[in-house]
Amino acid sequence: MSWIIDIAKTRIGVVGAGAWGTALAKLLADKGFVLDLWAFEQEVKEQIETQQENKVFLPHIKLPKNIIPTNDLETAVKNKDLVLVVVPSHCMRDVAGQMKNFINPEAVVVTASKGIENQTHLTMTQILEEKIDFLPKENIAVLSGPSFAKEVANRVPTVVAAASINRDVGQFVQEIFSCPTFRVYVNDDPIGTQIGGAMKNVLAIAAGICDGMKMGLNPRAALITRGLAEMNRLGTRLGADPLTLSGLAGVGDLLLTCTGDLSRNYTVGKQIGEGKKLDEIISEMRMVAEGVKTTRSVYNLSKKLGVDLPICNEVYAVLFEDLSVKETVERLMNRSLKHELDGVLGS
Repeated sequence: MSWIIDIAKTRIGVVGAGAWGTALAKLLADKGFVLDLWAFEQEVKEQIETQQENKVFLPHIKLPKNIIPTNDLETAVKNKDLVLVVVPSHCMRDVAGQMKNFINPEAVVVTASKGIENQTHLTMTQILEEKIDFLPKENIAVLSGPSFAKEVANRVPTVVAAASINRDVGQFVQEIFSCPTFRVYVNDDPIGTQIGGAMKNVLAIAAGICDGMKMGLNPRAALITRGLAEMNRLGTRLGADPLTLSGLAGVGDLLLTCTGDLSRNYTVGKQIGEGKKLDEIISEMRMVAEGVKTTRSVYNLSKKLGVDLPICNEVYAVLFEDLSVKETVERLMNRSLKHELDGVLGS
């Protein structure tokens, strides 16, 4: 496929009408694209159709009429030039398998979902490559970076990265999404871009725990800095460029998610730090906190690869082994003393 095409005529489908999928659909619709938005929930489809609002996942945001909601996946993806997939990471495999039946073999598929699959430890692009096996790998891209859905929907200036192994595809995605309030940079490192986007959610839980315990600002700064070291350690082991993890999809997203109370992962951690149990917190949430499932993936993957991730390991112990948050802090602070740069890149 030639990537020198009339951008304005690009046919777009968005798969996933959560907060982030709806915000990105609005961004594209505000640019003038008429697009189909697939919602899993009937109520979400009906709300957008009749009230121009997604009251479930993105309330108080008026949506343009050129967003056409549907509960039919075929309608959303068939004959599209670009398909944006924004479903929870644990749903990616099933949704990708269904999309395979309808998708244009020359389409560009962009994932804006952040996570690592529990069972396989695959990233979202790797799942898409596996399930839609006739699609060229270069046609699959990633959109990631420091971006809260509510702020993007309200046109707050935002800067993110589009990653593809093919520079032309990356620039195509860049052109599609860029507008005066949403600036997109390009890189050629989908793995690093996705590892940053996934791991920052785990570290945001840790930051929330610190704040929930009212520990002060010093621990949060240390956690973000050493968390970035862990992100680099696992990312480079998987083939990521460390410069990617020092960019928007790494340190940029990490800073936002560890300090912003719009983050669901930070909020989960904060409530744990205040003494609530994970099951109780999750039962009260309609939206997914990706970091909870990703914590399990990162923990198991690090053990498999022999990569030391002390902060992520302690988050796992709190979430899944019922370790007290006080004990996790003590264990981290009493680890053996090391050179600061030991093992920052690689294991």
